[in-house]
Amino acid sequence: MEAPIPGTQSVAAQQLNELTLLYRFSNTMLSTIRLNKLTHLILTALTSGTSPLFERAMLFLRNERSGVLQGMLGVTTDTADGLIVVGGDGDSLSSHWDIGDEVILRQRASDLCARVRATRIELDEGCNVIKQVIVENRLFHIEDIDCDECTACTFIKQFDVTSFAAAPLVARDKTLGIIVVDNPVSGKRITQDALHFLQLFANQAGMAIENSMLYNRIEEAHANLSDARERLIHGERLAAIGEMATNLVHELKNPLITIGGFAGRLLKSLPSACREHRYADTIFKEVGHLEKMLVDILAFSRKPTICYCRCDLEEILKECFDSCAMTLEDQGIRLVSDFGTGPWSLLGDAHQLKQVFLNLMLNACEVMPGGGVIDISICRARSGKKSAMVRIKDTGGGIPPAILPRIFTPFFTTKQHGTGLGLSIVNRILANHNGTVEAANSGDGAVFTVTLPLVEPHE
Repeated sequence: MEAPIPGTQSVAAQQLNELTLLYRFSNTMLSTIRLNKLTHLILTALTSGTSPLFERAMLFLRNERSGVLQGMLGVTTDTADGLIVVGGDGDSLSSHWDIGDEVILRQRASDLCARVRATRIELDEGCNVIKQVIVENRLFHIEDIDCDECTACTFIKQFDVTSFAAAPLVARDKTLGIIVVDNPVSGKRITQDALHFLQLFANQAGMAIENSMLYNRIEEAHANLSDARERLIHGERLAAIGEMATNLVHELKNPLITIGGFAGRLLKSLPSACREHRYADTIFKEVGHLEKMLVDILAFSRKPTICYCRCDLEEILKECFDSCAMTLEDQGIRLVSDFGTGPWSLLGDAHQLKQVFLNLMLNACEVMPGGGVIDISICRARSGKKSAMVRIKDTGGGIPPAILPRIFTPFFTTKQHGTGLGLSIVNRILANHNGTVEAANSGDGAVFTVTLPLVEPHE
């Protein structure tokens, strides 16, 4: 790359060279829409060549929400090599600069870049000079004498700055950030010609950076729209599958009931020791599994009707205990409960909430066929919101970590005769009640935590 402003040229030749470089820079800004590459091109153009404009350049972009200038990139003459001229066939006006990915990586890995990226300049409390650049949208050139006694910020001391210039990156009367340049190695003063070139350079860079940001936003919006479209199509497909499943369940349910009924009659009429009794018993059990599967599919596919009314969480759990009493006794499972200090009033469908806790309790029973303990407790959520947490813990050995993230996925099951819909239905019922369910391993078993919003008794 040729020197941006050679010091030995005449004024006319110097102005021509300056305009040529600005034209090439304009072509460069149009050659890429990648913001990352663009910032490297900008700072490298300012610090590269045999007689670079500046020995160091730093870029800070403005975060409008936080009111902070975030350091993005720092380049010195030591890391600025690698800028190449592309196209033109010797014509400077039709060529542009480019930079390779390996140069970008090397610049990113430099100590200066790391320090710049870790820097945040508070506009309300930071450097007064930087604040003026942002507010007044004009270039400032500061000699070291002006900043020696200033204690408003750590910017000067952090980068060992003496004489420096700060130029705003402006686009449509909006300051996007600033470029800070200086000569820390030689300590030479920044000339007026260099300042003039920096101002023209920064004006073009500001527009290029804004265009890149706008393009990135458009790309992000397009990606979001594509995702939304895919979700919509997926939802329509699921709705069609759900409707088909509902119709299929109704068509299969009556024949299964008939088959199960006749199999039950055969069981009663056949001697228990004969081979036909075993056949009928197998038919009866398998029909029962199919009926349960159809019920789960129907419950999952249809839109539930929720009858919201005031109900008590403690009473719902006690009803679940009564429903599971026989199973607990048959399997030798001990039930431990702690309802804490109520009241535990909430608005919801008591029947559906009972289905949630019954499902979780019966799952716990299934993993403890040889006996164990189910510990159920209620406590206040620690999130500050008026919520209750119901913890259902078992001693069944826990859930394998590999499948733990998938247990709420529809149709995922490890049971031989499971449908994989039980926990999905639990999750959906709780979502309809503005609640959540989480699963984890604790000690010698699994623990499911259900969180539900509470209401005051007088509400």
